[in-house]
Amino acid sequence: MTQPEPPRPPLPPFTSETAAQKVRMAEDAWNSRDCARVSLAYSPDSAWRNRSEFFTGRAAIVAFLQRKWAKELDYRLIKELWACQGNRIAVRFAYEWRDDAGNWFRSYGNENWEFDEGGFMRRRIASINDLPIAEADRKFRWPLGRRPDTHPGLSDLGL
Repeated sequence: MTQPEPPRPPLPPFTSETAAQKVRMAEDAWNSRDCARVSLAYSPDSAWRNRSEFFTGRAAIVAFLQRKWAKELDYRLIKELWACQGNRIAVRFAYEWRDDAGNWFRSYGNENWEFDEGGFMRRRIASINDLPIAEADRKFRWPLGRRPDTHPGLSDLGL
């Protein structure tokens, strides 16, 4: 028999404050680019739609993230809470990355998240658009890893 996983606070129902905390925790995990760490925030049967891909489960999440970060180099992400109610959070985000030829992009998107009672994300629906940018137009210039608390967020950057 499998032991139940300990909860992942903050737990639903979310307030604006606890939802913002959940969003920052997700941003920090994604900026680590640690596929296993990221996957543990999702329920074992988490269902995803990312662009045109649909998949379910942590193993599929890890495989997706491995493919993603092999292509999207020097990845830096900012997420921002858009809205929350009950066990759902809406997020907007932008991330910058370059391809292996040195071309830079800023990807913009929205995510809809639904959580189970233990605080694990059981559904993630992401819509994303990519914009080629010049290296000089980059706005996310912190060292790889967690965005510093002093770095502006999306609204502060006019994004």
